[in-house]
Amino acid sequence: MEKERDTYKTIVKPSSEVLFKDRGSKFFGYAFPATNEDEIKEHLEALKKTHHTARHFCYAWQLGKSYDSYRANDDGEPSNSAGMPIYGQLQSFDVTNILVVVVRYFGGTKLGVGGLIQAYKATAQIALESSKIVQRTIDEELILKFEYPEMNTVMRIIKDESLNITSQTMELNCEIILSVRKKDADRIFKIFNTTYKVNVKREADDEERAQNQE
Repeated sequence: MEKERDTYKTIVKPSSEVLFKDRGSKFFGYAFPATNEDEIKEHLEALKKTHHTARHFCYAWQLGKSYDSYRANDDGEPSNSAGMPIYGQLQSFDVTNILVVVVRYFGGTKLGVGGLIQAYKATAQIALESSKIVQRTIDEELILKFEYPEMNTVMRIIKDESLNITSQTMELNCEIILSVRKKDADRIFKIFNTTYKVNVKREADDEERAQNQE
């Protein structure tokens, strides 16, 4: 059984424009960070304005910290000659939350399916090589609620476990939200769950309850 990942790779800013040429055809490559399909649509529309005379805007994207979904589009090229070679590079570089687009200007000479596959693959590879790829952890948020006298106990655990506080309310009734790496979340939850007078919940549980009530 494959171990569930708790890290992912992505890019934090768009790549520079890259260019691949083959027998007169020009292939412009771009990589964009993206977290939803609306952002993807915006990037594609912007490129179509920039390259208003181009014939093909082929692309592939992958979304989700757990690499949840993907799509590949040939945009008029022969089936599986453009989108899937681009997607293959997303897999090769093991990246997500990313869109790679290759814009083609036809040069007058047909490249054949094999030539197209190689050109789109190469352009996507160059675009990803020109991007700064970073690794991120997949985190869960834990919500701690407790009364002020328990503050020292809670803060001691946070310090001992080197936990990251994302927000805190320090009043008579206190609340702290922690960002915890996924692989450590169960263990940290159990620590606080067995700590006297500290109530701990997972933010994901709250979100699921809210969805069920809608």
